[in-house]
Formats: sequence, C-alpha cells, structure tokens
Amino acid sequence: MKLAGLRVVDLSWFLPGPYLTMALADHGAEVIKVEPPGEGDPGRRIGPPDGRTSVFFRNTNRGKKSLVLDLKQEVDRDALLHLCDTADVMVESFRPGVAARLGVGYAQVSARNPGVVYVSISAFGQDGPYRGRPAHDLALEAVSGVLGLTLGEDGRPAIPGIPTADIISALQGLSGVLMALLRRTSTGRGDYLDLAMHDALVAACANVVGPTFAADRQPIVKQERTTGGSAFYRIYYTRDGRQLVLAGQEEKFVHALLRALGRPDLEALCARGPGTHQQPVVDFLQETFRQRDLQDWLDWLGGLDVCFAPVNTLPEAFRDPNLLARGMVLTDETGRRHIAPAIRFREEPPQPRLREPLLGEHTEELRSALATGTASRR
Repeated sequence: MKLAGLRVVDLSWFLPGPYLTMALADHGAEVIKVEPPGEGDPGRRIGPPDGRTSVFFRNTNRGKKSLVLDLKQEVDRDALLHLCDTADVMVESFRPGVAARLGVGYAQVSARNPGVVYVSISAFGQDGPYRGRPAHDLALEAVSGVLGLTLGEDGRPAIPGIPTADIISALQGLSGVLMALLRRTSTGRGDYLDLAMHDALVAACANVVGPTFAADRQPIVKQERTTGGSAFYRIYYTRDGRQLVLAGQEEKFVHALLRALGRPDLEALCARGPGTHQQPVVDFLQETFRQRDLQDWLDWLGGLDVCFAPVNTLPEAFRDPNLLARGMVLTDETGRRHIAPAIRFREEPPQPRLREPLLGEHTEELRSALATGTASRR
C-alpha cells in the first residue's frame, strides 16, 4: 500500500481529524490514536452501536491503535514526545494554544523531530479574532454563508444532511499532509499545517460566489444555477409521493427530455440561463412528473440521455447496484457493514482493517516499546 511504513500520531477527536487519519490508515499507515483516560474520544459514544463501539466511531477510526495517555502528567507527556520522535505525521484538534501549553505543540515536537508533518485542526485557525472560539460544523456552515444558501421550500435555512465543514476540512487536511510528505522527500524537513474548518468551507464556495464577487450581493438562492433557478437542476415529486432530481443543465440534456415529452418550445427558456423566466418549464415538469410513480419515471428516463436520479433513503443508497458493484460497501467478519475507501489505486489498492480499537487496547504494547526504546515503525 502507498503509505506502508508511515507512522501517524493522532490526537484528534470527533470527525475531521479522525476522518483524515483513517484515510491514511486505509492505505497502510500505522495510526496511533492517543486518547485521554476515562472515556476516550467522545465519538465512541455518538450514535447507535452495532458491536464494540458506535457506528460513528468505527467509521472514522478503523485500523488504528489506541494509546491512553494523560497529557497533564509529565510521565505520559514524555512518553508521547518519545513516540513523536518516530512519527512522520502528527494531528491534533485542541483549541489553539492548548497543545503548546501541554508541551506537545509544533515547536516542541519539531525541535526533536524536524521531519514531522504537524497538523492543527481548529474551527477558526491559530490566529485571527475568532482564534479561541469553540465551534462545531453547524456554526461554521452559518458563519461561512453556506447555511444561508441551503434553503428549504419555505425559504428558511435547512441543516445539511452531512457535516460539510468537518468532511471538507478533513479532505483539505489530507491533501496538505500528502503535499508536505512529498516535499519532505527533497528537503528532509516536515512542515506545520494550520487547518481552519472555517477556511476550508469558504474555499468550497468557489462556484456560488459569482453574485458576491461581481456585484457584492447575496445570491438569490431560488434563482441561481445550482440552488433552484434552473428547471433542470431541481427536485420533483412523483405520483407516489417520492422524488427525483434533474441535475444536468447542458443543452443536450434539455433537448433530449423536452423533445421526448413533446415540448421543444420550452427549450428557449432554458437556453437563457437560470432565473424566474424558467418558471413555465418548472411548472410543466412538476405537473408531468406527478402523473407517474417514481419507478416508472426511472425506467423511462433510463432510455434518454438525461442527468437524473431518485432521491434515495440511506438504506436504499447502500443497496444501490452501482455502489455494490464498485465494492463501496464492505462487510467484516462479524457482519457489520463499512464504507469502503473512495481513493482507489490500481497498483496498490487500499486494504482497510475493518476493526476499530478498544479504548487503550494498545497502551501496554506501545508503552513497553517506548520504555525499551524499541518503538520503531511497524
């Protein structure tokens, strides 16, 4: 695997850091998850369990080792620093300044190990007026403007179904780690990555800031290209109360569907771009799709060159034949399902270890290795 021989020390909790480090573990890295005594990572208790821990926890911590350390105790802090001497990557998600106060900040760790790639994940970054402010995903969606673009039919902000700030920052962090490791091959030195979830979410707004950058105004959500202003980028109800989406606005898709439905006269409205002038097309499609059940439409649309999809429930999504054919649902020896890695190399495919660690499961092993000076990389 691509990352075999890489050692990662993971001091992160909840979602962004653990998701990042699990991606490294899936591709061969040894990830040592450092948890506090007592209850460990709070993610162990979030959501329903289906075995050893919660589904949430195993979906972000499979394949890792768990080492319990109390970083307020000098002996445990020294043990962590000795472990960091052998680390390629270190990830922490404390509030800014906490890692340094504990004696395990970038300055302390890199002074001993100049090659370390050190990642600090926080809500608002290591500097700036919001530096010490606590925040989780929803607050970051709000302050970044993303929540104000995610409106329900009533025009009010709706909480997205997935934690976009968490996941996007994790993927930005993964990119940063790999860039730094690549650069280290020529310089021998690591680097420090100040990863703000706020920054990551704003960076993901590239395709929606046109009205703001061009005219310093808020996008009119229901009139914009990808948030409701196009008849061919919308959700429609079917006769049985289900929903489908049209999700392709290119001329060829508009042409294919409207001609098949006998309304080529509506194509000119779509050619003018998004906006209220497309309402006659929206009205026609709403009325049309309500005349048949979802499966009937899926069968019929499958014969056209049109971008469409059913609005699946999660159980339906994980039974999707394309998803299953691509091996995106894995099953472990106990019958639990796992989401497979999305990064798939042909030559060195990932080999995720479908088992999350119990709290402190590897503490004795790692402490013994540190005490004897044999804590070499796996």
